[in-house]
Amino acid sequence: MPTDSDTRRAGKPRAARASFAAAISTSLEWYDFFIYATAAALVFNTTFFATDSQVVAALNSFATVAVGFIARPVGGVLAGHFGDKVGRKPVLVAAIVMMAVATSLIGLVPNTQLVWLAPTILVTLRICQGLAVGAQWGGAVLLATENAPAGRRGFYGSFAQLGVPIGVVLGNVVFLVITAVFDSESFLAWAWRIPFWISLVMLPVAFVIHRYLEETPEFQELSKKLAEAPVARKSPILQVLRKNPGTVLTAAGANAIGVIFFYTMITGSVQFATTYLGIERSTVLGFILAACVLMIPLVPLAGYLSDLYGRKLIFGIGTAGMLLWGIPMWLMIGHSSQGTLWPFALAVFGAVIVMSFQTGTQGTLFAELFPPEIRFSGASLGYQISAIIGGFSPMVMVLLINGDASNAWRVGAFLAGAGAIGLLCLVAIVRKYSSPDVHQTPARRSTVAA
Repeated sequence: MPTDSDTRRAGKPRAARASFAAAISTSLEWYDFFIYATAAALVFNTTFFATDSQVVAALNSFATVAVGFIARPVGGVLAGHFGDKVGRKPVLVAAIVMMAVATSLIGLVPNTQLVWLAPTILVTLRICQGLAVGAQWGGAVLLATENAPAGRRGFYGSFAQLGVPIGVVLGNVVFLVITAVFDSESFLAWAWRIPFWISLVMLPVAFVIHRYLEETPEFQELSKKLAEAPVARKSPILQVLRKNPGTVLTAAGANAIGVIFFYTMITGSVQFATTYLGIERSTVLGFILAACVLMIPLVPLAGYLSDLYGRKLIFGIGTAGMLLWGIPMWLMIGHSSQGTLWPFALAVFGAVIVMSFQTGTQGTLFAELFPPEIRFSGASLGYQISAIIGGFSPMVMVLLINGDASNAWRVGAFLAGAGAIGLLCLVAIVRKYSSPDVHQTPARRSTVAA
C-alpha cells in the first residue's frame, strides 16, 4: 500500500510541471501588462496624450493604465465562473491567447491626426489586457497550488507569483535594449512598438499548456463527484458573494498595499525620477530591473517560509514592512538625482525585499480561504478588487506630488496609510480563520476553507 511519502514523491513531477507552466504563463502575461505601464510613463504622455501641462499629460496617460485595472475584476468574475465549472486549464489558455492578441495590436495603434482615435483604440485594447490578466491569475495560481504535494502548497504556489518580477525584468530589458539601439526620435516615433509585438510568443506557450498539461486533481475530483451525483450548480460567483463577501473584501483590503506599493515603484518612480529629478531613463529602468531580479529568488523563499511558519504570519510581515518602508522610501527617492543615485537604489531594493513576503504568499493564502467549488471565483475576485485600487496609485502619486518634487513624502504617507488598512484587514482574516493555517493537513484545509 503506498505511503504518504510515496504519494508526495509521485506528485512532485506533476507539481513541478504545473508550477513551471504557471511561472512561464504569468511571466509573459505580466510582461504584456507591465510594458503598457512603462510605455505610458515614457511614451504615451508625449505622443498620444501630449499637452502643454506635464501633469495633465501624465494623468491622461496613466488613466489608460488604470482602465486595465478596472477591467481585471470583470475578467476575474468571468474566469471564475468558467474556471469553477469547466476547469482551471482551459480558462488559463484562453486568457493567454487574449493577452497575446490584444498586446500585439497595441503595437499597431496608428499615429493619426484624429486626436480621439488612438486613445480610443488604446483604451479598448487595455480593457482586453485587463480582462485577460484578471482571468489568468486565478488559473495560474490554482494550477500550481492544486497540483502541489501536501504541505508544499506555499512553495509551489509561489511560482505563479514569480510572473510579477520576471514580467517586469523582461519588460525593462526589452525597453533598455530598444532605448540603447535607437535614438530618442526613433524610439518615440516607432521603436516603442517592438516590445508589444514580441508578445506573440505567448501563442505557442498557450498551445503547449493546452496540449500537454493535465487538469488539477482537485478539480478532477470535484467533476467526478458531480458526475456521480449530478446536481444543478449555482453560479460560483453568486455563491461567493452570498456566502463569503466578507472574506473577499478583507482579502482585497489586505492585498491592496502590495499592489499600490508595486505600481508606485515600477511606474510612478520612473515617471517621477525622469520628469522631476533629471535622472536618465535608462538609469531608472536599470535600477528597477536589478531590484526585480533580486525579487525573483525572494518570492519562492517567502512561499517556502509560509509552509513552515504559516501564510498569515509571512504575509503580515510583508504588510508591516511596506507600512514602515513607505515614507523612508519616498523621502530617499525625492532626494535622488543623476549625481546622487544611491538613495533611489536603496529605496527600490528595500521595497522589493518587503514586498516579496506578501507576493510570495498571497496566491496560496487566497486560494486556501475558499472551498474548491468556488475557489477560482473567490480568490480571483479578492485579488482583482485590490488591483483596481492599485491601478489608480500612479495617478494618485501625480496628484499628491502636483508638479513639486519636494512633495514626494506625501506618496510615502499614502503608502503607510494603505499598509495600516492592510494590517487591519489581515487581522480580520486571522480572527475569522483562527485555526492553524490551512496548509497543515487536508482535514484542516477543508475545515478552515469552509
